[in-house]
Amino acid sequence: MTERAPMRQPVDAARAEAAVRELLLAVGEDPDREGLRETPARVARSYSELLAGLAEDPADHLDAVFDIDHQELVIAADIPLYSMCEHHLLPFHGRAHVGYIPSLDGRVTGLSKLARVVEGYARRPQVQERLTAQVADALMERLGARGAIVVVEAEHMCMSMRGVHATGTRTVTSAVRGALRNPATRAEAMSLLRSRS
Repeated sequence: MTERAPMRQPVDAARAEAAVRELLLAVGEDPDREGLRETPARVARSYSELLAGLAEDPADHLDAVFDIDHQELVIAADIPLYSMCEHHLLPFHGRAHVGYIPSLDGRVTGLSKLARVVEGYARRPQVQERLTAQVADALMERLGARGAIVVVEAEHMCMSMRGVHATGTRTVTSAVRGALRNPATRAEAMSLLRSRS
């Protein structure tokens, strides 16, 4: 089970604006010049959107379930994601592939809810490994899924724009839980993910 991040209040715009202004001064820029005058407010608004997941429990989206007596694997592939590396506060972006085997009572969640869970965990300061595990754990805990598999593929700007300058490097993480740890079931899920193109 992964740590449950506490929900936070929305971004304090005034403090964020002051911090951005200070950062601009610290790097030798003039925050009062024409091109930067509105930048602190713009950045504060951007961070409010980019980090909106801090103000919610993404697993709450999984409370919307349908009783359709479905017992087989459900996969939502190629869910776009954008997140913020907690080490450098630079973005990473990519795709998540989320699959689960419903509980024995056959209840499933709406497909859009899988995308919302990914988005909720992504829109916070994050590391890809934790994001991947949080989505899988939410499926197991909130849906009572018998198994879950989450694969996240992402490019990290902290590797592309700085440091090693490894543009285009794709990091792949996975989290596998419950019945999907069975080699045959896991192979079926991976086969379905590979055949999506």
